Amino acid sequence: MASEMQLKYGCNPNQKPSRIFMADNSDLPITVLNGKPGYINLLDAFNGWQLVRELKQATGYCAATSFKHVSPAGAAIGKPLSDTLKKIYFVDDLGELSPLACAYARARGADRMSSYGDFIALSDVCDVPTAKMIQREVSDGIIAPGYEPEALEILKSKRKGTYNIIQIDPSYEPAALERKQVFGVTFEQGRNNLKIDESMLENIVTENKNLPEDKKHDLLISLITTIADNQKEVLVSGIFINNATSQAGYDHLQQDYWTFCGSDKDTRVDLVTGRSINFNSETLSQEDAAAFMAVASMIAARTLDYIITDEDSLDDFMGQEIILDLKEILPEQELAALDTIELDGITAAIRLESSDFARNYPLAAEKSVLLIVGCTQDFQKDAAFIRYVMGNGDGE
Repeated sequence: MASEMQLKYGCNPNQKPSRIFMADNSDLPITVLNGKPGYINLLDAFNGWQLVRELKQATGYCAATSFKHVSPAGAAIGKPLSDTLKKIYFVDDLGELSPLACAYARARGADRMSSYGDFIALSDVCDVPTAKMIQREVSDGIIAPGYEPEALEILKSKRKGTYNIIQIDPSYEPAALERKQVFGVTFEQGRNNLKIDESMLENIVTENKNLPEDKKHDLLISLITTIADNQKEVLVSGIFINNATSQAGYDHLQQDYWTFCGSDKDTRVDLVTGRSINFNSETLSQEDAAAFMAVASMIAARTLDYIITDEDSLDDFMGQEIILDLKEILPEQELAALDTIELDGITAAIRLESSDFARNYPLAAEKSVLLIVGCTQDFQKDAAFIRYVMGNGDGE
């Protein structure tokens, strides 16, 4: 083992030289068994390992997470899957699943679109059932404390033999102080070693003091995953409702936009997809209610920046009084060059038919529109995203 590892480049190809190293000259806690992991791969690996380690410590179950661009797309513990869940997670044809395989099926299945091309972290030694599941998924790499010999050979066959496989020393403990640099200035603080376990759930303030074991685990997973993800600034957050695009289109709005904004490991781009609401129905279905809840929760948290929907739904969103007047965001001359929609005295939406995005990526709705939601009131951020979508590549 060595105290440093040279990398091809950093977050972007122009960021050279690049390496990871131990400041105290001790050995790195990892061994690369296959492939050549890059800068972002290693950020995903270490963040993912930290998450699954804490999940196992908190619940006692093996754990798995699916990381993408330094944010967890899904995290789960190794509870058995029912036949219905196996079908939902597309693993009903794999036969008997180990607890670790169940954990990864749940983690990947939490958001299969965001997990596409993920970096996997496992809390336990990777077994054959888990390796066989990973073998058929699109993934960049994996980190685990060990690998069964057959499982290792299965994983090595991925990506024509270039799949990134990292083994981490499970006994490794990071230093008590952590440091990071911002614009050449070094910040130092004690590590966030807050212990999250069931003792945090003992003070139940409601009359009903019964909290089932599975719900305790759900809360612990949510707490640990939220802490892992909420340390990052959200560059932009959006949702597709009554509309959809290709996987490449979703990637363009999420991963590509993150790269466009500089690939800062302390930032992320959020995108919710696959939501539909039947506004013409007198009663809300379960799916409609879930979509409304997704929008409402993002608005309540002041994290929703935009909605891509169909033009027929525009009146209904206007009724919610959440749409921002685009005249507050873009200069008059720039706005005049766009195909906009005026409603109730405001410039409410931009038609996407003439956008670079629509020309390059198919949209399911015949008349697709972009709405900006007045949550963050960060007009500069909103303007940069509109220009990115419409085709002004500099985002200025």
